[in-house]
Amino acid sequence: MASWFDRITLRQIAFGAGAALVCLFAIGWATRDPPADKPYLKIAGSGFMFNYRVADAYYGFTAYVQKPVRNLSLLEASFEDPAGGPPHVVSTRLSPRTRQYSLRSPPLSGIEKDRPYGVDVRLIQAGDGAVLFSDHFTVTSQIADDILPKEPLTIGPGYTRNPRLSVDENHRG
Repeated sequence: MASWFDRITLRQIAFGAGAALVCLFAIGWATRDPPADKPYLKIAGSGFMFNYRVADAYYGFTAYVQKPVRNLSLLEASFEDPAGGPPHVVSTRLSPRTRQYSLRSPPLSGIEKDRPYGVDVRLIQAGDGAVLFSDHFTVTSQIADDILPKEPLTIGPGYTRNPRLSVDENHRG
């Protein structure tokens, strides 16, 4: 006696596989995010960075390009100056080989704990100068910059001890 498995034909297998593919395609199409609905950039993260070795503090962010952009378009960020001066403007050119970009402010002073600092981001298209993306967000530090030493603890690429800093003769460091 033949089982039901022996009665399945190649045509039935092909039809079943085709129906399954059509169903999977329909589900994928229904759940996709249309590219036109995505913004050009996605700000992935931001924060303050304190480097005690070189007595340096700055803040920045990382952005991902989500839609095609012309080569050499400009990503520009304006960082609020914690010391009260004019904003620091930083920019970089976009390349078709890179989707992730990180921008940071120059070294800063006057950073206060729990105070939000504003960042304005713009994506300017190469050629016609059209602004493709614009956003404003804030970055808040959890510590103040008064934790940094007055002078760098190390100098140079090898982290050589700063000779201008006094070292206690009884302490080996």
